[in-house]
Amino acid sequence: MLRDAKTISKNMSKIHSKDTSIEIQLRKALWHKGYRYRKNYKSLPGSPDIVLTKYKIAIFCDSEFFHGKDWEYLKLRLEKGNNPDYWIKKIERNRARDSENDKKLLFLGYTVIHFWGSDIKKHTDECLQVIEETIWDNTLAEINDEDSDM
Repeated sequence: MLRDAKTISKNMSKIHSKDTSIEIQLRKALWHKGYRYRKNYKSLPGSPDIVLTKYKIAIFCDSEFFHGKDWEYLKLRLEKGNNPDYWIKKIERNRARDSENDKKLLFLGYTVIHFWGSDIKKHTDECLQVIEETIWDNTLAEINDEDSDM
């Protein structure tokens, strides 16, 4: 399937960095469960897609392509495709930036969760379960810290 630069450019221009379908799906599920959040929270490194400020949890909804899921396999595919140098550099830069932002968030006391888009689409309940378990773990840790201070 041969595509010209104009078609590729048009398709790429339709890809958004916020309010993607996977973000909206996860946010709706959280809202339905009664969790309130900030979206695209610019006050934190990496502007996490969803932040549960009350529990200090930063959530990223990552697309498989742009964040390099199964990177070694994807990299091999990109090497055979159009403009491999650009795409490999871009995705490696994204992965490095993700890692750096995660470290900064951890230093600020946040728990960082990354979900792949396909997991959100197909297993939203399991994603919610991971978030709720993290809330529970963080709450227990906080209670234990308070008890040890006494």
